[in-house]
Amino acid sequence: MSRIGKNPIAIPKEVKITVKDGRCLVEAAKHKLELSIPFGITVEVNEGFTTIKRVNDSKQVRSLHGTIRMLVSNMVDGVTKGFKKELDIVGVGYKAQIKGKQLVLNVGFSHSVDMEIPEGLKVSCAGNNKIIVEGIDKQRVGEFTAKVRKIYPPEPYKGKGIRYSGEKVRKKLGKALAK
Repeated sequence: MSRIGKNPIAIPKEVKITVKDGRCLVEAAKHKLELSIPFGITVEVNEGFTTIKRVNDSKQVRSLHGTIRMLVSNMVDGVTKGFKKELDIVGVGYKAQIKGKQLVLNVGFSHSVDMEIPEGLKVSCAGNNKIIVEGIDKQRVGEFTAKVRKIYPPEPYKGKGIRYSGEKVRKKLGKALAK
């Protein structure tokens, strides 16, 4: 049995979970998230907690058991607290700014890179070299921050680039000092 999948999910008082027609809907205040439940997995809502169960022990269903439990748990966390990721821009003259519904990055290319901010995400810039991405869907927050980081990932010789806050970049010595 999945160790993650068998753990119950605590439901705060302000959150309402409904399961209908193979869909799980998590609602709180103004936020709403929906998840399609695959065949072989059932979601049971009880007083104050939710459990995820599987119908049989086939390999496919076993692999989905823990995944669906974590997705539902992330949905509950998202509608109550939300998710937040921060990116740091390291480099002389590198900066980020918000213009309308676009994130504009100047990171050493001959042109600025414009990225459309997806619906449901709140992107802000603290200073010129810190990007803060917030939202209720953990997957969308992580996906957008990964796309931004992919534009100029941190390079190992000078350490310039876009990195997650707290990410450690191991620097290499370089050709002259390697002897």
